[in-house]
Amino acid sequence: QVQLVESGGGLVQAGGSLRLSCAASGRTFTRYAMGWFRQAPGKEREFVAVINVSGGTTYYADSVKGRFTISRDNAKNTVYLQMNSLKPEDTAVYYCAGSSRLYGLTQRSLYDYWGQGTQVTVSS
Repeated sequence: QVQLVESGGGLVQAGGSLRLSCAASGRTFTRYAMGWFRQAPGKEREFVAVINVSGGTTYYADSVKGRFTISRDNAKNTVYLQMNSLKPEDTAVYYCAGSSRLYGLTQRSLYDYWGQGTQVTVSS
């Protein structure tokens, strides 16, 4: 059993930066690939970024590539999402999630554990 708790969201102006954190409980964090998803009001939850177990491989949605960076610190049981050059369209609730799978991790259905989300609002 893994529990995930996101933090670090808030209100920022366009062009600003935020760093989200996702803290995991339990001893099995290092066995899971970790992803970030986001969901705007009335919209479908969409993939943002994923990082593999060791942290050596990452993949990003085209909409955030070059602006966002995902990382993890397995010693701290924490995954991060550094968000730079934020745009109003980045406004959403951001969720972290863990998966025991190796492939296809842009898909919500492949994740085993989800956090409750943290709000990110980017003003124009």
